Amino acid sequence: MPSALPTFFVSHGGGPWPFMKQQYGSTYDKLEASLVDMRRQVGVRPKAVLVISSHWEEAELMVSSSAAPGMIYDYGGFPAHTYQVTYPAPGSPELARRVADLVAAAGHAVSLDPLRGFDHGTFSMLYPVYPQADMPVVQLSIRTGYDPQTHIDIGRALAPLRGEGVLIIGSGLSYHNLRQFGPGGQQASHAFDAWLQHVLRELTPAERRVALLHWSEAPYARLAHPREDHLVPLMVALGAAEHEPASCVYHEDDFFGSLAVSSFRFGEASA
Repeated sequence: MPSALPTFFVSHGGGPWPFMKQQYGSTYDKLEASLVDMRRQVGVRPKAVLVISSHWEEAELMVSSSAAPGMIYDYGGFPAHTYQVTYPAPGSPELARRVADLVAAAGHAVSLDPLRGFDHGTFSMLYPVYPQADMPVVQLSIRTGYDPQTHIDIGRALAPLRGEGVLIIGSGLSYHNLRQFGPGGQQASHAFDAWLQHVLRELTPAERRVALLHWSEAPYARLAHPREDHLVPLMVALGAAEHEPASCVYHEDDFFGSLAVSSFRFGEASA
């Protein structure tokens, strides 16, 4: 096991897309290939995965602690079979307690949730990475209010997990304006993505942290993220690898015909 696994921020796509290849055709081929390649980049089999999902938002942090999480079909208007799909990965009550202890020690209120199942920000994203669903998975919520500093601090608190064989993944979308999810979002998504690429890949760790704290001042920021629920998982992934280089591991500039979307890795790949 390497001294510290990399962390990831993944643009997880829409709804249950891995289970709709007949409907979507090649739309998600690049995203799927990038997720499959995560296994190579990590280089080893992690002991478990911790997902910070944009689809779980609480006033105080919550950690999923079931040994056998169920499913949450948190989407609407999709084919009937997508409400029957399963991702039967085990949970890890032990890891859940470890996460809660780390977060609490950093001064954040946190509770265990033994009922929380896998939302689509978790199971749709993980299905291409670990299709056998045999990797223990724990979810951590984001906090209502979306304060960037808070979520960077949470990532810092979680950093020791990287040396314990836990793969940390922030799951969201680099562009998330569902009212402009098409040609109307082209300008905003491209401008915001260019800013994000510059900040994460070219600035020093101290500079990029400051830039992310003021992300709403970026070009077209509020058109790219009217609500930043899909952006703050990035803050956690970065905070857990705060001083390490960022790499773009997935990018499209014509997603759904016109949108720019990206995923990032913090820390070095295994190979």
